[in-house]
Amino acid sequence: MTRTALEFVPPDIEGGLNSVVEDTNKIRDLSREFGIENSIDTLLIPGMITEDADRPVEMKPKMDPLDVWKAAVSELPGMHGLCTQVTAFLDQAQLERRFQELLDSGIEGIIFVGVPRTMADGEGEGVSPVDALDIFRDQVPDRGAILIPTREAEEGRFNYKCERGATFALTQLLYSGSILEFLSGFAEKHSHRPEILLSFGYVAKLESSLRMIRWLIQDPGNPVVDEEQAFIGRLADMNAKEKIALMFDLYKRVIDGVRTMGFPISLHFEAPYGFSKPAFEMFAKMLDYWSPENGNK
Repeated sequence: MTRTALEFVPPDIEGGLNSVVEDTNKIRDLSREFGIENSIDTLLIPGMITEDADRPVEMKPKMDPLDVWKAAVSELPGMHGLCTQVTAFLDQAQLERRFQELLDSGIEGIIFVGVPRTMADGEGEGVSPVDALDIFRDQVPDRGAILIPTREAEEGRFNYKCERGATFALTQLLYSGSILEFLSGFAEKHSHRPEILLSFGYVAKLESSLRMIRWLIQDPGNPVVDEEQAFIGRLADMNAKEKIALMFDLYKRVIDGVRTMGFPISLHFEAPYGFSKPAFEMFAKMLDYWSPENGNK
């Protein structure tokens, strides 16, 4: 199975269902305007958790992804659903109930996510994401893991996730060709070939002042991430035409490299500062070059 997913961030609770309807209308209208209404087939709804105090944009209480999904799919019938679920704060029984609710609602795939950066791997009284991949093999057929190609020791970490039962991987937002080197090296050493959701995000002008995307991918002391952050800074200061062209060049380089490695390829599009015409123009340009519905055949 491959897909083209659009990230749908849960709105603040205070905005409620009206915000969901407003955003689904934007998705419908912008997709039609740029001719990709039949290409985006999946909504990916992340479970939002409180993170570091230095988060550039205040984290207000968010709607439950389950409620967002139910409201969104009623406005966008025919969409498939993915979501992320932090496992580290729930025990096995609680997760079993949660996963069943998600699956019963029509969510097809669940990405198991760990603790925020303020905590170390293994902290939390619940189930670790790696353990969840194994424990819930039978209950959740479509089990996702996070893949950060720039992270130290990620090859071993990712192989272990595959061994434990990951059927697909969601990459961190890609602002360099680091995923090419990572997957090439992984393919040489390991036999696992999970579906890879390659993530691309539009860098709006607001990034110049808020630096949210650079905060999301931060990894102090990592020179590759430093280069990616510098690239994001350049994109933020460009006009829409220039930044779309630069991101398109990166997209072509990544797609042309990855599609020969034997992994099923999917796409994950993000608009971290909200759905906009330039963002959908970029998504449409990318899909016109290569899309999962055509490229994996």
